[in-house]
Amino acid sequence: QRTKSISESREALTQHHLWNKERNNPPTMFLATLTLTIIGLISTPTPTTSFTPPLPQNPSLLTQNMAATPTTVPIEPSERQAQYGRNIAQYLVDLHDAKATFDFCGGMMFQLVLSDKLREHLVNVAASEEEEQQQPLVFDASKPRMFHIPDYTKNGLADNTRLFHGREIRKVPNAAGGMGFVLHLSLASPSDGKNSLTENDPEGWTEQEVEGYDGWGHDVGRIWRTGEKLEEEGVVGFREKFGKDSFGLHHRFYLHLDGRDRLWLSAEDGCEGTPAGKHSIMKDLSNMLGLGR
Repeated sequence: QRTKSISESREALTQHHLWNKERNNPPTMFLATLTLTIIGLISTPTPTTSFTPPLPQNPSLLTQNMAATPTTVPIEPSERQAQYGRNIAQYLVDLHDAKATFDFCGGMMFQLVLSDKLREHLVNVAASEEEEQQQPLVFDASKPRMFHIPDYTKNGLADNTRLFHGREIRKVPNAAGGMGFVLHLSLASPSDGKNSLTENDPEGWTEQEVEGYDGWGHDVGRIWRTGEKLEEEGVVGFREKFGKDSFGLHHRFYLHLDGRDRLWLSAEDGCEGTPAGKHSIMKDLSNMLGLGR
């Protein structure tokens, strides 16, 4: 038994030596191993149960060039400003129409999807100078969290300018970005900041989502809703639009700039994304380690 143990130890040391010898880029291998370890430790959330959502379980996704925002919709700050100026309503519509992806949390690619009612509203705002006061507001870099904005209140209300209702949705077949993730924004009721599924936006927040909202806290302890549950609460066509296995968690969102004038779409809990260009594993690792801002 002792001889067998010594033999196994020698074999393990030999394999370890060969692995070290064959590495061409030690720092890259270390970061890649660290990332894959982190990914492997995070489990998939169960709908209607309190769990923090995972990174993709397929490590190869991190090395792909994800579906980037088309060049016709600029993402560089100077180009965005030159083409759109303060017409952020049109910018959001164009990002939606282009099936643009937002890079959330350093490599999680979410396709931006507007509800039909919100898209219609933004199109009207974008086309009319009289509606300029209804343009979505973009806060400056001194407001990196929602609680920094003026008149911030912990509730479930939105106004379609400063604050938006939305959901992060998982397991969406063929979502741009290749990860099955969608960020869905909807229209809040102009009258009270809530939503009427029958009179305002049939894809928007349900009464239960508004009343039970606590998105300023950590995802742990919050309720993920299946498509079936959302439709039971009154949402129209959720599974038809996003897939039979899709599920989501509702958040309030707002827009702000960073120190480089990049645009960020941020949830109330602090998770945020910016329109995505092409990705590499090193860029994703840099973001995950806090070096991407």
